Amino acid sequence: MATLRGAELIARNLKQQGVQYMFGIVGFPVISIAAAAQKEGITYIGMRNEQAASYAAQAAGYLTGRPQVCLVVSGPGVIHALAGLANAKSNCWPMLLIGGASQSYYDGMGAFQEEEQVMAAHQFCKSSRRVEDARRIPYYIEQALRTAMYGRPGPVYLDLPDDIIRQKVEEDDITPASTISADIPRSQALSESVDAALDLLESAERPLVVVGKGMAWSRAEDAVRDFIEKTRLPFLASPMGKGVIDDNHPLSVGAARTLALREADVIFLMGARLNWIMHFGRNPRFSKDVKIIQLDVSAEEISHSVAAEVALLGDGKAVVQQINTKLADRQWFFPEEAGWRVSLAEKAADNHKTVQPMIEDDSAPMNYYRALEDIRKGIPDDCFLINEGSNTLDIGRTQLPNTLARSRLDAGTSGTIGVGLGFAIAAAVVDPGRAVVAVEGDSAFGFSGMEVETICRYKLPIKIVILNNNGIGFGEAELPTEGQVLPHALTPGARYDKVMAAFGGLGLVVSDPKDLQQALAEAMEFDGPALVNVLIHPRAGRKPQQFSSFG
Repeated sequence: MATLRGAELIARNLKQQGVQYMFGIVGFPVISIAAAAQKEGITYIGMRNEQAASYAAQAAGYLTGRPQVCLVVSGPGVIHALAGLANAKSNCWPMLLIGGASQSYYDGMGAFQEEEQVMAAHQFCKSSRRVEDARRIPYYIEQALRTAMYGRPGPVYLDLPDDIIRQKVEEDDITPASTISADIPRSQALSESVDAALDLLESAERPLVVVGKGMAWSRAEDAVRDFIEKTRLPFLASPMGKGVIDDNHPLSVGAARTLALREADVIFLMGARLNWIMHFGRNPRFSKDVKIIQLDVSAEEISHSVAAEVALLGDGKAVVQQINTKLADRQWFFPEEAGWRVSLAEKAADNHKTVQPMIEDDSAPMNYYRALEDIRKGIPDDCFLINEGSNTLDIGRTQLPNTLARSRLDAGTSGTIGVGLGFAIAAAVVDPGRAVVAVEGDSAFGFSGMEVETICRYKLPIKIVILNNNGIGFGEAELPTEGQVLPHALTPGARYDKVMAAFGGLGLVVSDPKDLQQALAEAMEFDGPALVNVLIHPRAGRKPQQFSSFG
């Protein structure tokens, strides 16, 4: 009869339940968990900051379709990682945060790094539990991972005191947990609701489909593409719904987003939420008479902001497949000559014309549109694209297309800045055969910049492009020699490329737009991590403008 310690049980059961990756920072009392995980064949990635580790774990969960793990030490380690739990909850991404804790028999006595961790994590989780006996570890891990993955996915927390991690138990005294199926249960909508949704779409004069990241999570891209191509309906992707259908598809109306949302009379929400990203679905950004068809896996989300005319409650992939089956009996599609389609195409063309002068502007320092055009041309169509910042994110969403589902990872529902390098590391670890490109604002890069050392230590061929405008949102041409530095200002011309070079990667700096394509090509061809520091005009913005002069 074998004797096992708690750490070994934790690792063994994580492996049994499909965990492949663990991101974290070790120390008391969790280092033995990381060592045991490696022995079980789980890939452990040691990060430099708990927030970045928690961001990496949730991105890995989203990309693999199963929760992955963030491992942190007690007290401050857990508190730092709460940012990741909050982001995972708002993004509806699965992850398990394991936090070490001081010995349970010292609770309330002021033990080392003692903190109310279960209570602190509770508000950001689907489930937050403390393990009170090592023999119950299989139960708690199965419950936590199943909770994170089933229904609307999200984060969960397990609190592991030092004495439980070190506890010795006899194998015969342990009740094993069943293995969670690789196939998530998928619910379907009522048949009559599917008929009602199609009837409403057929009656619409100005229909619009909004594809959200719920479709990406449910692996519904083939079904959604079939639906769009059968119905010929114009579609708009949410930021991380981009790529479920290729952004370059002729039925995409992303370039006419404002008009499409404002004038549509029937909108089919496919796994998208009417939160701030979609202006809450309310007038004046939406028509006050718009009718909503809402597909969501969570009943609580239906009619959350605007009452749904038709509710389709169920898994994204399963419900769209239902719809496609019904379409076989309906010889209907939205006509190409419809005035609505013509209006959207004209607006898209006008918007392209508005930004074209900025794309063609070769003045230095360059503007965002000019830089992003070269980035678009210089990165693979099928790469993972990580994007964060202020203008870098907002303009990047419009100028950097995505061709594959789950290929775009950005600041997300909470607008969280600092996720970029954690997301990039997760993508590179989960799918090492694909290129990973992180397009970052200089402020955003600063939140997790030391993860460059992690990237170089693990030899991850991540390419980072920083659009450096010397500030938060916008910058200053130079800092004052006397007096206060303005709140938004960062060091002008900061050499972030030298940070990459310091750890053994390739660092390049570009100030003239004519040199950008060559620098990007050199970075993409480099066999290892690379960073291109692109100097942007401090006052560059979202639309044509006269830049102020700086002395």
